[in-house]
Amino acid sequence: MTLRIEKISDGRLVILHLRGRLQSEHVEELRTHIGGTAHGVVLDLEEVKLVDREAVCFLASCEEEGVQLSQCSPYIREGINREKGI
Repeated sequence: MTLRIEKISDGRLVILHLRGRLQSEHVEELRTHIGGTAHGVVLDLEEVKLVDREAVCFLASCEEEGVQLSQCSPYIREGINREKGI
């Protein structure tokens, strides 16, 4: 299964709904989606089933830069917290 990205905007926020496996090969594509957004960004991780280490590092850096991580599973959250030293 690959990663599918659905972009939704409500005028205030841009929500990127992610489905599938988030792996290192998807990081640049997500950076492009996030970087091209002038509004607040939310990454909806509800349907992300698997992440690799580089993706976890990317999500941790996104959160540090103000990107909101929504519906993040406990195992992904644990990896993010570990990367942040929490």
